[in-house]
Amino acid sequence: MYLFNKNKNSNKKKHFALKGMVLFFMLLCSVTNYANYVLLPMDEVSQKNHLKAYGITYWSLQRQQKVKWLLNYRGGSFLLADTPALQNECKIRGVSFEVLSDAKAEGILNEINSPSQNMEAIVLEKAPKVAVYSPDGKQPWDDAVTMVLTYAEVPYELVYDKEVLSDELIAYDWLHLHHEDFTGQFGKFYKNYRSSKWYIDDKLRKEALAKELGYAKVSQEKLAVAKKIRDFVIGGGFMFAMCSATDSFDIALSAEGVDICESMFDGDPSAPNYQSKINYKRTFAFKNFKLERTLRYEFSDIDMTTKRKEVRKELDYFSLMDFSAKWDPIPTMLCQNHTSLVKGFMGQTTAFDHKLVKSNVLLLGQNKINNEARYIHGIKGKGFFTFYGGHDPEDYQHRVGDPKTELELHPNSPGYRLILNNLLFPAAKKKKQKT
Repeated sequence: MYLFNKNKNSNKKKHFALKGMVLFFMLLCSVTNYANYVLLPMDEVSQKNHLKAYGITYWSLQRQQKVKWLLNYRGGSFLLADTPALQNECKIRGVSFEVLSDAKAEGILNEINSPSQNMEAIVLEKAPKVAVYSPDGKQPWDDAVTMVLTYAEVPYELVYDKEVLSDELIAYDWLHLHHEDFTGQFGKFYKNYRSSKWYIDDKLRKEALAKELGYAKVSQEKLAVAKKIRDFVIGGGFMFAMCSATDSFDIALSAEGVDICESMFDGDPSAPNYQSKINYKRTFAFKNFKLERTLRYEFSDIDMTTKRKEVRKELDYFSLMDFSAKWDPIPTMLCQNHTSLVKGFMGQTTAFDHKLVKSNVLLLGQNKINNEARYIHGIKGKGFFTFYGGHDPEDYQHRVGDPKTELELHPNSPGYRLILNNLLFPAAKKKKQKT
């Protein structure tokens, strides 16, 4: 009897031990399948607010949380480590997200890593410090980039000529050039707006600033600024420019030492035969362009605005180029979107004549109907630059005095997404471009 009870007790112990082991493995499995990642989908259907999703990604990077940018996976989605704070922030900002287990996230990454898939997972490591080159007194309609940074809740600091000439750009990773004229011709607004108070005041402010900084002319002071920005890029900085800040920047660099301003701009005649003295070797993106000598609202023949008579508004779209995510991650990053066709929009510089773009500059987006480059990217020294034609991606024919674009009405704008792709580009862990 004693031996029987002893065996019975032993069997009970074994039973409880086995039950404990089962519970342990069930708990282990539940932990393994517990949500450890958050996916910010960036496809057309799943994401309620594409623009603020970039802001969430930046917010995570600010908190030293690395992010995986899943190139070509559901429109360029973002994979982040799950935390209650992250989920709460997504809910507050109205950003769609999906909670993933370790196993699910691993399955997605395995799919992306497959050699048969044109996808890549790029690690974003650090929130870039952002500077926007913009003057005091900027109007709400002046700059699409400041609007989208504000809407996406990405912090930035304003810099202008004093800060640039004082070498303060060294503190930043990413610089956006405000809709600007670096040639000293005050935006070529003279013909239509020379009697307007805003034009007169702007001209006086710029002349006073140039004098304060020790320059006899605005054109000389703006050239000095352009050269500092050039050095920022050569030293490893990232520069993004839109509208007239693109071609006027290159024109200013090409005209160093040559007076291309007529007397109504700087008080004396331009240099005789100045076109023959332009040095295209100094430019970032453009070659063989002809400067506009008249009072037309145009700097040169780089811009396509007056050459696009056959491009009707309803047909004005540009297509994004398709790159190999594994072999060319940089242009792939810059082209991430939920559509390959982006609605066109105009500006003082709407698009670039394809024939005048240097061969070493990469075409990212083009209007095939008119053979024009809308979105281009290049390398200068250790740094990078991107030029984006047009003024406001959600204001087709932007005019002086137009009301500000309300991005609450355009939270999924493909055109604005391209701006924010450039913002995150400096955060990427560098991989050597293979082509």
